[in-house]
Amino acid sequence: MKKFKSIIYLMALLLFPMIAQAQFDGEFIKPRNGKFLLQNATIVTVTKGTIQNGSVLIANGKIEAVGQNIPAGDAEVIDCTGQFIYPGMFDGGSRLGLVEVNSLPETQDFAEIGQVTPNMRALVAVNPNSVAIPVTRVSGVTTTLATPSGGLFPGTAALINLNGYTADQMAAGFEGVILNFPTSARRSTWDRRSEEDVKRDADRAQKNLNDIWERATKYHEMKTAKAELQFYPEMEQLAKVIAGELPLLVEVNAAGDIEVAIKWIKEKGVKAILTGVAEGWRVADKIAESGLPVITGPMLSIPTRQSDRFDAAYTNPGKMAKAGVKVVIRSNDAENTRNLPFNAGFAAAYGMGKEEALKAVTINAAEVFGVADRMGSIEAGKDATLFVSSGDPFETKTQIAHVFIDGYRVPMSNRHIKLYQEFLQRSPGLEK
Repeated sequence: MKKFKSIIYLMALLLFPMIAQAQFDGEFIKPRNGKFLLQNATIVTVTKGTIQNGSVLIANGKIEAVGQNIPAGDAEVIDCTGQFIYPGMFDGGSRLGLVEVNSLPETQDFAEIGQVTPNMRALVAVNPNSVAIPVTRVSGVTTTLATPSGGLFPGTAALINLNGYTADQMAAGFEGVILNFPTSARRSTWDRRSEEDVKRDADRAQKNLNDIWERATKYHEMKTAKAELQFYPEMEQLAKVIAGELPLLVEVNAAGDIEVAIKWIKEKGVKAILTGVAEGWRVADKIAESGLPVITGPMLSIPTRQSDRFDAAYTNPGKMAKAGVKVVIRSNDAENTRNLPFNAGFAAAYGMGKEEALKAVTINAAEVFGVADRMGSIEAGKDATLFVSSGDPFETKTQIAHVFIDGYRVPMSNRHIKLYQEFLQRSPGLEK
């Protein structure tokens, strides 16, 4: 009996690679690395024009060559006739991986208790096994900025690639401390505070911010002077912003608050990125003059004021871009981060134009996050993070055929697709 079990065990060991390969040869079940040649495609490089009937050679996680008539050698050839190759899209801000089910607190890890928690890093909180990640990446969204939310300084956002089993594997090379800038605007249409109360609350919040910043500045000065300090994690993280080691992501939306925020950033001399910026179109020239980049969105939103046109959110990115602002688009969502292409599509249709909207989710994002030497366009030497589609990724009819992240070919499957396939083939009832 023992001999029989040993034979079965040996056969299983011998057959397992064949079974695994069979899975890969059909619908492979996990990302796989290798050498690939994508042939006969229209390549939208973003930075170096469009190449007709071109090829992209991927090896060792990088784009080894881009052009025409590239020899395959020992690469696996993927025919992309009639299809398009684009760089992977960036979402400039979402909670993807930080929340699984919005109605279940046990699955939420995007907010901490307290108003000042900049030391809370999104990177170590991201769940690599989130079922929403495969749902997102098969839409061509390969990289997202995981953003904490909550108090005045809710935490440190992290740029992640949507492939990997650990935080280190997913890290894409950018982190930034979030500041929810004090607002002088009403919280909602239901806000019944008097004008005096609104101003008083805004002044109090601004004073609180300045007091915290002064404390962080003193901490940084003492640390620089090598004074003996008791470890203070909140101030330690803010000191990195003051030292220029980390940028500040300043969330601000009302036009008046944007102007105040720009002035505050200039006074403090910090490297900053404006986020949200829902009313950026009202003060676009002043934002452009400041030289600050903007991460804005979602486009799929309603106007901030009842007197605004219905398309105020749709036209906002285009108006800022035309004023000379470098714009990045975000979904500001979690499970629906997959809708980033449609946010960009609305921006494109309402004044931004397709070319600028594409830049807003590719090379602009890469430049703002400081990773443009590796990502954001189809160029030799850059990371092989790209996708193959049947057409314009901003159009709902477009199908994504292949996705590569850091050279890994990602399975084109997710929970939604599996459910669709299962119930598409269901029979009226179980046969007896």
